[in-house]
Amino acid sequence: MTLLDTLSRRPAAAPADPGVAVRLAGVTKRFGDGPVVLDDISLTVDDGEFVCLLGASGCGKSTLLNLAAGLDVPTAGTVTLPGGRAALMFQESALLPWLTASQNVELALRLRGLGRRERRDRAAELLELVRLKDAGGKRVHELSGGMRQRVAMARALAQEASVLLMDEPFAALDAITRDVLHEELARLRTSQALTVVFVTHNVREAVRLGDRVVLLSSRPGRIAREYDIAIDTPRRIESPDVARLSVQITDDLRAEIRRHGGQT
Repeated sequence: MTLLDTLSRRPAAAPADPGVAVRLAGVTKRFGDGPVVLDDISLTVDDGEFVCLLGASGCGKSTLLNLAAGLDVPTAGTVTLPGGRAALMFQESALLPWLTASQNVELALRLRGLGRRERRDRAAELLELVRLKDAGGKRVHELSGGMRQRVAMARALAQEASVLLMDEPFAALDAITRDVLHEELARLRTSQALTVVFVTHNVREAVRLGDRVVLLSSRPGRIAREYDIAIDTPRRIESPDVARLSVQITDDLRAEIRRHGGQT
């Protein structure tokens, strides 16, 4: 599948479901004759909500995100996006190296049918929104890791999707860059009224960013626990409240790993 295919594919819109951005109902996923990866997942994400998915490696977090993005279909159950529009961000920026930052953003705009001048102007606006106003003419090799992820974020926003699906987008970045991008994501989430489903292995990252954290069990992935994050925003990753809840969730995660013999 090419990047153009990924940017252009959408799950089918659902019938009107006021206030709901994503709904998974009884979702089970098995690949071929292999073991069940996800088992009877039912999850509703409300409009404007930021939900973080946590769990050991192999528990099906990325599979769940791919189902929500419409890149795969469940073996059983249903996945619906009432708004019908979701954008996906990967751990790697997935930028095309022969294009400039602006041209990478324009790629998503071209798929929406915008004309050349409109694409150029809108790409400039989006790069300014992610604080890359002067980087539009730079090619990928001239951008730092954090800058590349900002461009990827601008490209996702270019799709004008109300749901942003993020698969460990900051995992490969150093701690300082990751902290800065946490702030940027929190700002964009508010200013753009985004709904976010965010996959991570980092418990503190989940508590810092999320309105709700969903912990998946291992092999097969089931919803083990959910946590409503009642901590005032803006949050700092090193704050005592974030640290306390992170310890509790980490203990629960370790218990799930021990129970199922999984590996982190």
